[in-house]
Amino acid sequence: MRTSHVPRLTTQTGVLNQLEAKAIAKYIRVSPRKVRAVVDLIRGKKIDEALAILRYTPNRATEAITKVVKSAAANAENNLQLSKDDLFVKVCFVDQGPTIKRMMPRAQGRADIIRKRTSHITVVVAEKESK
Repeated sequence: MRTSHVPRLTTQTGVLNQLEAKAIAKYIRVSPRKVRAVVDLIRGKKIDEALAILRYTPNRATEAITKVVKSAAANAENNLQLSKDDLFVKVCFVDQGPTIKRMMPRAQGRADIIRKRTSHITVVVAEKESK
């Protein structure tokens, strides 16, 4: 059985800091490979810049990613009293969810399997340290 997502966060960012907010979207019906291509565009960017990039990226996954980024920013604003203007996307990654399998009839009595892949999207936002 697979372990939880927390060890992965721990290895990437150290222990989840007190001034970091996290949001997770699970079972998104888009292939993880396609979602990762979009997530790579926003990693390390400020929240406003990340949302602008997502707004003009023509991909089905952008709607779900936008929702997760906004949720993480709202978590930081409401739970940690951080300013939305100072937030940036510290960590974002996509894990593979369960695959839904369907049969497709083919010629001569055969059948093919259609794999409908799902994704789990995790976004961690933190406050940009002023210099």
